[in-house]
Amino acid sequence: MSYNATIEEENKEIASRYKDLLKGTYQTLSEDDKKLIRKAFEISVEAHSEQRRKTGEPYIYHPIAVAKIVAYEIGLGATSIAAALLHDVVEDTHYTIDDMERLFGENIARIVSGLTKISSLRKEQDYSIQAENFRKMLLTLHDDVRVILIKIADRLHNMQTMDSMPPHKQVKIASETLYIYAPLAHRLGLYNIKTELEDLGLKYTEPDVYSDILSKIEHSKEDQQKYIDSFTTVLKEALNKEAFSYEIKGRFKSIFSIRRKMRKQNVTFDEVYDKFAIRIIYEPKSKDEKFDAWKIYSIVTDFFKPNPARLRDWISQPKSTGYEALHITVIGPQAKWVEVQIRSQRMDEIAEKGYAAHFKYKQGNVSENGLDGWLNRLKETLENQSINAVDFVEDFKLNLYAKEIYVFTPNGDLKSLPKGASALDFAFSVHTDVGLKCRGAKVNGKLVPLSHELKSGDQVKVLTAAINKPNVRWLDFVLTARARTKIKSALKAEEKKIAEEGKAILMRKLRHLKINTNEKTIHEIANYFGLKTSFDLFFRVGNGAIDNTKLKEFLAQRSGPLMSFIRSTFKRSPGKNVTDKEEVTSNFDSLVFGKDEQVLDYTLSKCCTPIPGDKVFGFVTINEGIKVHKNDCPNAISLQSNYAYRIMPAKWIDSTQQEFKASLEFSGIDKKGIANNITRIISNTTDVYIYSINITGDDGVFKGNLTLGVKNKVQLNKLIDSIKRIDGVQKVERVNTL
Repeated sequence: MSYNATIEEENKEIASRYKDLLKGTYQTLSEDDKKLIRKAFEISVEAHSEQRRKTGEPYIYHPIAVAKIVAYEIGLGATSIAAALLHDVVEDTHYTIDDMERLFGENIARIVSGLTKISSLRKEQDYSIQAENFRKMLLTLHDDVRVILIKIADRLHNMQTMDSMPPHKQVKIASETLYIYAPLAHRLGLYNIKTELEDLGLKYTEPDVYSDILSKIEHSKEDQQKYIDSFTTVLKEALNKEAFSYEIKGRFKSIFSIRRKMRKQNVTFDEVYDKFAIRIIYEPKSKDEKFDAWKIYSIVTDFFKPNPARLRDWISQPKSTGYEALHITVIGPQAKWVEVQIRSQRMDEIAEKGYAAHFKYKQGNVSENGLDGWLNRLKETLENQSINAVDFVEDFKLNLYAKEIYVFTPNGDLKSLPKGASALDFAFSVHTDVGLKCRGAKVNGKLVPLSHELKSGDQVKVLTAAINKPNVRWLDFVLTARARTKIKSALKAEEKKIAEEGKAILMRKLRHLKINTNEKTIHEIANYFGLKTSFDLFFRVGNGAIDNTKLKEFLAQRSGPLMSFIRSTFKRSPGKNVTDKEEVTSNFDSLVFGKDEQVLDYTLSKCCTPIPGDKVFGFVTINEGIKVHKNDCPNAISLQSNYAYRIMPAKWIDSTQQEFKASLEFSGIDKKGIANNITRIISNTTDVYIYSINITGDDGVFKGNLTLGVKNKVQLNKLIDSIKRIDGVQKVERVNTL
């Protein structure tokens, strides 16, 4: 439908929308607040006066709508409303950030700056521009969370008015929304906005699925209302008897969550068992809100049988977003599952408004698990700017949608972690140094490996060792963004140290062989080994992946008469693609399977054609051995749900950086302290880990076997030589191959 309106009609509509904005504020506005908002409104109207939206409407409709979402649905105050009205002014008009600071002060200028996109990037940067925009936006959490909240409101209004855009842009914007904005809204406690963003995201990414579920919900609305009435009639009578003041709301679950359940459980719309949700919002009768909630819980379960596995108590321990409620799933009339949410009016306001209401009701100190705690931990994660933008956003996103578990420290304090977090994640949540020096953990008094998955209610004690260092394998099982970021930073520092040692070793060897140690030679060696940077070369010399034998191979081909002729004839410039970037690039050259990272025969499946570096899994076929599929292969869900027992974890590795397992057998004359001497030598060897050790003595002789994690053959041979030198050890043999 084309847009038609006169200038006079538009001006009336703008004034009407502005009045509507002021009426719908959650916070109470003072006269100064109203003056600030009026000034921002006037400048925004003037700045955007020549602009139109894709629909043909005046552009100012958009900032007013965003400000209304900020004021009413998110519940922020005058500063945020003014910033929302101005959020596109710097990006799209002649106004600058300096103008914003001069007119509105430092606070609003900083928020508007955080909301202004990166206009251009240098061409040589291979990062995603969108990821850079996310990074810039997220880094403003250092200063002001309001930037993120206004950005979410901006995205919500764009999603609500996206019909006039071309389909390819709709899909792109909707995908971004589902990828980061909906999870952000969820993490900040904006559940209504999160739900709307998810549903709108689905509307544009899977329009047929969205329309199908929507029509089924619409079709069954009358039956739904009858069902909710039959369910609540029984409850109302009992709640009235107990003199509760309450409100009961009934609703269908969101289209997106129904779609997720259909996909996860591989069922149809009709087979999704808990499409209904009932919310009981009560006014506390006593000073103890919690007591009243459990009283209502007992009334509900008197009439309807609960599913004990589906009880969620977020009143005793609120979510880290500040969300509080009791959730129970009961069998209602006609044997249908119904989720019942029990909240006080205060809890409901926090659930609806999230951040703003959380701080309105906050009194005294906020616990570590509150929203403040999350924001503070997030700031630490955001401080690491050394990784590229895409990795940065991936790491950040880890914490957004995770379900939470609650574990105890040895002193009985409670910590929240994402579901699936390991003992090592817990160590990093205590302190970075505790994580980096973590050697093991005790869970409920029992010693467990670092990869042990924690469950709600576990009591965890971290065991540390001063000489311990992070290992690249840790990244395989840590879940939290904080742990991943700190491990990556520590590994980079270690890589730098190894590269410095490698550079010194290489220069010494080249001088010994009477070869020039200039940049040209270094680049020529790096090219020979297929490496992209000189730093890669130094690192691999330092960790022993490139040893004397391999260097001699390089020298042999370099000094051959044919190579000399080719070089002199074509005057090629060796190493032209080699740079001095201080970052080890991965050369994925091997695929390993299972926890033990075994090298097995495999074929790449033709349905998704994975390439080295892709996230993959192995599928054991009946006649064709192991077939490798990408994790997002069209057949992945079907294979994983129907043949889970035939799925093998798999990953691409760079064998020059990876740790391998090696087994040794040793024997000799039994002497006092022999076992201690062997373990001491291993413990003092950097980057070697003991997986298993077994020593037995018999009439004065001993024998044993040992499984180790080593970096390469050079390191293993040095270790074997050291063990052979121990008094009493007569024989050391390797019983498997690298």
